[in-house]
Amino acid sequence: MSFTDIFTSDMVSRVTAVSVTDMLIGVALSFLLGAFIFFVYRKTFNGVLYSANFGLSLIGLCMISTVLIMAVSSNVVLSLGMVGALSIVRFRTAIKEPLDIVFLFWAIAAGIILATGMIPLAVFGSIAVGAALLGLANRGIKANPYLVVATLEDSDAEAAVMDIIAEATSRHLLKGKTFSKTGSEELTVEVQMKNGESKFVKSLHDLPGVSNVVMVSYNGDYMN
Repeated sequence: MSFTDIFTSDMVSRVTAVSVTDMLIGVALSFLLGAFIFFVYRKTFNGVLYSANFGLSLIGLCMISTVLIMAVSSNVVLSLGMVGALSIVRFRTAIKEPLDIVFLFWAIAAGIILATGMIPLAVFGSIAVGAALLGLANRGIKANPYLVVATLEDSDAEAAVMDIIAEATSRHLLKGKTFSKTGSEELTVEVQMKNGESKFVKSLHDLPGVSNVVMVSYNGDYMN
């Protein structure tokens, strides 16, 4: 094949550029690796709102990367055109969790490595990354904090609220106070519960001077 033949291609030659066996193996393995990445994402997710669509997109992203690299590697002209086409694509979706970026790059990298034929590297590399993420994520499950937001009719009930929170939780930290001209007060307290017990929220609501109590999961910075 001459240098000119590299840049010369027709439809018939491109049909057989990638064998059926390579296509089946590549697509099947990319689906399995994508499903494994999705599994790790579900097990390590510690955010407030879980998105199943993002998890499914990891599988699709891994498979698409494999198919794309297979097509690009079979033809030099196609690879140059693909680079130009992808350079104008812009994604505006905001990443809500920093760890989501890791899963996106993981899915893309696994698909690319599979398409290049380095199957052992893709499999064992994915297993190593998944094991590391599962191990590190499970270490912090018991330390997940919560936010308790209590609305007080006046400031007299603040001491009683803080006493119940201090007694019922393993750790607590006052995050903010909000006062209104009507005399009401809103307390925001970050807490870590004892053995997952949340019955103290009902006790807070039953206190005189407390009009409303809300407890929500909190995935911000942990307490020092």
